[in-house]
Amino acid sequence: MMKKISNSKKLVLSGLCVALNIVLGVTVGALNLPFYGDTMGTMFSAIIFGPLIGAIVGFLSSFIKSILFSGIQNLPFAAINVMIGLIVGFAFKNRKMSLLKSFLVGLLLSFLCALIGTPIGIAVYGGLTGTMSDVIVISLKKAGASLFTASFVAKIQNNLIDKVGSMIIVYYIVKSLPLKYKKEFLQENEE
Repeated sequence: MMKKISNSKKLVLSGLCVALNIVLGVTVGALNLPFYGDTMGTMFSAIIFGPLIGAIVGFLSSFIKSILFSGIQNLPFAAINVMIGLIVGFAFKNRKMSLLKSFLVGLLLSFLCALIGTPIGIAVYGGLTGTMSDVIVISLKKAGASLFTASFVAKIQNNLIDKVGSMIIVYYIVKSLPLKYKKEFLQENEE
């Protein structure tokens, strides 16, 4: 029988996951890179603790980042981070991980995040984000694409890099955990 993870351990690790999301998100934003970098903590916590904790970590990350760094107008984007926590948590609820499954979940997230993020980005920023991806949006708009299509294409490109890459990195982090922690957190062996 595996011992239950203590609430204090869950709280500490969840807090570290929130901090990781904020630090990576702010760093990537400051470097103006064409991806987001702010969901690895959400993914990790969702795999380790399940969808509810993953969603809470996602929301708190977005909330704190909006208050402290990016402005309250960015709070609607918290819906994306919450969705990531839920989807990753449910996808890995059986605690079985594989590289292929991580890649496929990253692909699914890429599409869903772009689908949810596009209308939010249009409502908050008029479809532009102030990043290199705006070149894609402007080019597609000039070519006759609708604002939604232009913004969606830019977001899906960013999300493919970000969500697939993040899921693969998190897969290798979880895989490299010492056996003691794998047994405690995952409760079962990996595939």
